Amino acid sequence: MGTAVRAIFAAALLLLAMAPPAAGGPGDPVPRGLWWKNAAVIGGIGITVGVYGANSWWKDGFSGSFRTVDEGWFGRNTYAGGADKAGHAYFTYTGARLLTRGFGALGNDPGRSLRLGVWTSLGVMTGVEVVDGISRKFRFSAEDAVANAAGAAFAVLEETVPDLDALIDFRLFYYRSDDARRLGDADPLADYSGQTFLLAFKADGVPRLREVPVVRYLELQVGYNTRGYEPNDGVKIDPHRRICYGIGINLSRLLSDTVFRGGLEGGKLQGTADTVLEFLQVPGTAARTYRRL
Repeated sequence: MGTAVRAIFAAALLLLAMAPPAAGGPGDPVPRGLWWKNAAVIGGIGITVGVYGANSWWKDGFSGSFRTVDEGWFGRNTYAGGADKAGHAYFTYTGARLLTRGFGALGNDPGRSLRLGVWTSLGVMTGVEVVDGISRKFRFSAEDAVANAAGAAFAVLEETVPDLDALIDFRLFYYRSDDARRLGDADPLADYSGQTFLLAFKADGVPRLREVPVVRYLELQVGYNTRGYEPNDGVKIDPHRRICYGIGINLSRLLSDTVFRGGLEGGKLQGTADTVLEFLQVPGTAARTYRRL
């Protein structure tokens, strides 16, 4: 790993170490029933990802030796133009935050929930990368591992700094790409040309703007995507990377002030809607402009 990569990795690990401890302290035993629930969730996720990987990523088998590759980051001549790196950060981040809520629902205190959620997500994503290293088709990528750690660290920040969570959403906008349609590829995870990764800065997260009519429902978006890289049939058609900027509608705040103003306010339906909208961008709710790199 280069010096810059090591610095990013070290910073990410430092942020991960900042996750708050469990309420009873590091040595406080987990109740037996809760321990088994936690273990079942972690094991179930590991098995599910392993089965999916065996039938998708590693179906060509394994080489018997551990191999690495320098994939680069977001350069034009890289494997996927960097969309895969953004994907690693996003899916580790999203997994960590969703699992944190899941472990909390099982009965874990907030500190333990966050640690279990973050380390489970990071562990699974890193495990996938390690298995890539012994597969016939892929190699272990240090860049992917660092992207995983960065996503997990961002999840810790969002979970522990409420003002940051209120201000920024990290979302995926997906629309099946022309390349995927042409090749008959129906796997959204492999359709890098259909993915756009967005950071949405919400006016609702700024106290002075929160009370301004109309403005409170707006958000500024900046994102990254690639086109023409993956999937392909051996020939890349006009591969290029793009930065996007836009103005969107904060649907969570809009729904909160309209649909959920009655008895449903703060209920399970609203919580589910807020969760979906926090991680996924709804088509047709933003105006964006794109600039090729």
